[in-house]
Formats: sequence, structure tokens, C-alpha cells
Amino acid sequence: MSTEGKKRHGCLTAWLVLMIVMNSLAALVYLLGNAILRRSFPNAPGWVFSVLLMVSVFNLVCAIALFKWRKWGFWGFLASSVIGVVINSKMGFGYTETISGFTGVFILYGILQIGKDKKGWPQLE
Repeated sequence: MSTEGKKRHGCLTAWLVLMIVMNSLAALVYLLGNAILRRSFPNAPGWVFSVLLMVSVFNLVCAIALFKWRKWGFWGFLASSVIGVVINSKMGFGYTETISGFTGVFILYGILQIGKDKKGWPQLE
């Protein structure tokens, strides 16, 4: 199926735009607010915020890939969620906060499944 013939459901478009905006903002926070974050989370290992910056940039790339109908963008989000769960556990968050890192992937998968002829998942390449 060519890119021209593909149609995206409005919820999917909105979710992808939200993901692009939020991950861009997160990357800026990790880049520019590193000192504040270190003071706010004094027990966090030194490498955590650098990794979170890289994960935010990777998530931004994955969201753009999904916007361009690339299935690897979804798998990239899943991989970054696993990294997020590991980081949350290293920072000492509880079980609920740690596992909540998968919420975005579940929402994305659900949104990719709605829309009848505009369903996103079957259109991904």
C-alpha cells in the first residue's frame, strides 16, 4: 500500500502529535534542567538523566517513524518503555510507578487498532 492511499484516524494523528510534542519537551527538560533534576532526585544514579535524554530523543524519532507509517516506531516505543521501567526501578520508585512506564505503549497499541478503514496497525510497513 502506497503512502498516498493511507488514511490515519484522527485519534492516531492527535496521539502522535502529542507524543512528538511531549518527547521534545522532555528532551529539553533533560538537556537544560539537568541540575534541577539532580537536586530533585538526589539518590538517582548519575547516568539516569543522560539516558532519559537519549530515550526522549529516540521516542521522538519513533513517533516521527510512526507518522511515516513505519512499524519499527512502535517496537522502538516498546523498547524505550522497557528502559524506562528499569530506570524507574533504579530510582527506587514503587511497583505501580515502575510498571506505569508501559501505559503509553498500551494506549498507542489501542489507538492503532481503532478506525475501521483508517486502522493504523495494518497500514504500518
